[in-house]
Amino acid sequence: MSEVYFAKVGASKHDERLPKKVKELFDKAGFAGLIGKNEYVALKAHFGEPGNTTFLRPQYMRQIVDKVKESGGKPFLTDANTLYTGQRSNAIDHLNAAYQHGFLPAVVDAPVIIADGLTGRDFVEVEVNLKHLKTIKYGTAAYHAHVIAAVSHFKCHMVGGIGGAIKNIGMGFGSRAGKQQMHSDVNPKVNDEKCIGCKTCLKWCPEDAITIVDGKALISQEKCIGCGECMISCPTKAINVRWDATSQSLQEKMAEYTYGILKDKMDKCFFFNFVLDVTPDCDCVPWSGAPIVPDVGIVASTDPVAIDQASADLVNQQRANIGSKVTKAMEPGEDKIHEVHNLTWDYQLKYGEKIGLGSRKYKIIEI
Repeated sequence: MSEVYFAKVGASKHDERLPKKVKELFDKAGFAGLIGKNEYVALKAHFGEPGNTTFLRPQYMRQIVDKVKESGGKPFLTDANTLYTGQRSNAIDHLNAAYQHGFLPAVVDAPVIIADGLTGRDFVEVEVNLKHLKTIKYGTAAYHAHVIAAVSHFKCHMVGGIGGAIKNIGMGFGSRAGKQQMHSDVNPKVNDEKCIGCKTCLKWCPEDAITIVDGKALISQEKCIGCGECMISCPTKAINVRWDATSQSLQEKMAEYTYGILKDKMDKCFFFNFVLDVTPDCDCVPWSGAPIVPDVGIVASTDPVAIDQASADLVNQQRANIGSKVTKAMEPGEDKIHEVHNLTWDYQLKYGEKIGLGSRKYKIIEI
């Protein structure tokens, strides 16, 4: 069984405060032993879309930064740009959003580095050869880091069911083209009304699958591999983002991405899930719904599957919050996560275990 360390929420005196518990979890879980002297440690964060108020507090991240430095590492906070057009789809706006939400050097004592660069094109492509994907594309900052740590706000997700360590690493580090791979099971098409025939998409297509016909781009469905490069290149948004992946497909692709990112770092990665403010939707939306259960606590592990399974189990062991998106009274043991979006949320855990990402069997060690 994988070990998952757990600190309950709540404090009645100075020594029980949550920031102190973060450091205690780091020590109890033995994370310092994963970090070599002067090694780059990527702390995968989610800085929150402006308008969201339940993203992970930077003060918690500071505790982990302090412990990484004590362990001899060089920490940096990082995330990759978003697929959708918002305030985190390029490095300039993304950094400004992070700073707006308090992820400043004066607060976290570490720099913020956008993992896939200015426009989402700073990525590496690595082979995974799994059921859905042969290769994955993810941010270079994650690739070049010696250690990867996902520091996640655990919550529900409108397509993936849950957002924990697997989503934070797999979807979070995916390049913009990689995120399109995960979100869609079909190839892109061109909107002729918006296309101006500028040929920018031709430059970025790796398969020469695009031609210009009558002044408009035309994508060969036979040659297209669905990489998404044309979509993120188009200056007029004539090639639309597609969001048509099934929940199971998206979850399994996230697991494949996580596997590919961590496969050479399985002994150099660790995870924190903050089971606090368990909202119905992820922190990518510019709002925050009422938490579906009371705050639970913080879990830490070196196993991304086990920590997500434990986090979901801890949520479902609570009573549902009145007034949340769980509209009916639900007792401990009932599946509140499924109730929120009517989704099976554990495809990613079953598949992650199958491909060797981790184990769903765990034991809780409470500190």
